[in-house]
Amino acid sequence: MELTLAAAFTSSALLLSNFASIALASSQLKRRRVIPPPSGNQPPVSIVVPSRGVEPFTKETLQRAFSLDWPRYELIFCVAHAEDPVVKLINAAIAGHPDVPARLLIGNDRISANPKLNNCVKGWQAARHNWVILADSNVLMPKDYVQHLMAAWRPETGLVCSTPIGSRPDGFWAEVECAFLNTLQARWQYAGEALGLGFAQGKSMLWNKPMLDANGGIEALSAEIAEDAAATKLVNGLGLYVNLVASPFEQPLGQRRLDEIWSRQARWARLRRVTFPLFFAPEILTGVMMPLLLALVAAASAGVSLPTTVLCVLVIAYLPECLLARSKGWYLSPRSVTAMIVRDAMLPAIWIRGWLGGAVEWRGNAMTIRTKEMTELEEVA
Repeated sequence: MELTLAAAFTSSALLLSNFASIALASSQLKRRRVIPPPSGNQPPVSIVVPSRGVEPFTKETLQRAFSLDWPRYELIFCVAHAEDPVVKLINAAIAGHPDVPARLLIGNDRISANPKLNNCVKGWQAARHNWVILADSNVLMPKDYVQHLMAAWRPETGLVCSTPIGSRPDGFWAEVECAFLNTLQARWQYAGEALGLGFAQGKSMLWNKPMLDANGGIEALSAEIAEDAAATKLVNGLGLYVNLVASPFEQPLGQRRLDEIWSRQARWARLRRVTFPLFFAPEILTGVMMPLLLALVAAASAGVSLPTTVLCVLVIAYLPECLLARSKGWYLSPRSVTAMIVRDAMLPAIWIRGWLGGAVEWRGNAMTIRTKEMTELEEVA
């Protein structure tokens, strides 16, 4: 009897926390809306875009970057190697939009083990304006991209970010990627912001350049293996907050494979594990697997129908998640619930992988992710 009650109570508590996170995220998020071009004098903005390789939507994301409504902005594209095939596309886009100030910088400044951060250094140093956006090359910028970032800046803000919202999935595994990005990771990130625990996301980061330069510059983001983790700790250390845009920006996915999803999620899990271990540890309790297992234990002990128990748990877990996606205009299809189930089935293995050492892959780069303390010990030895 005690086992039955304990399992039922814990399962219910986990399902309730799942619902609470959705409610908190929903309170922070707004359905996509267009912010009109600003009137009056607005500060000029530098947009630094680290690029590597050609992806299915590269031409479209480049076109979007040159079509923003902000009155004064410059684009600084950063590529590590001159032979990268994306160089031709960037040069063609620059030539096709002579009205937008844009440059391509090539080279690699090795200030860290993070290849993206190394690629950004030259762009940060070349930026002419006091407001700088570090934007991943696969972000699909809307015309009001800068407006949304600026609108989230408040007097106590140290950094404004946007999570990626997966869109245009081509195939089932891309829908699983949407399930990871949207109603799991974005949801928990916005729930964290609602609780005053905002943390950075490297996809789109709006910085006040004088503020960061006064606190170590872009090199300060090498304090952690992940630049967004270093950014979060730096901003919080200054007594400031990381804020998120009300309507996060799209990342078109196209096709995805299971091994790509596993590699990416394993890398992110390992990064979270070494940078924020206390927050990573309870991640095993997210998703449906733990409350479902406990509910089945309670049902078996109490003689309740197991199929009915499974159905009830799945409805309680996934109906609010689907309603969140629908209310915010995120991708949702008849296969979305199946994709969410597959995602949650992967979560325990991803969590375990996060605790293990060894190399992970980032765009062809083998990275051994370890804590700063481990790296310092190895250097001393």
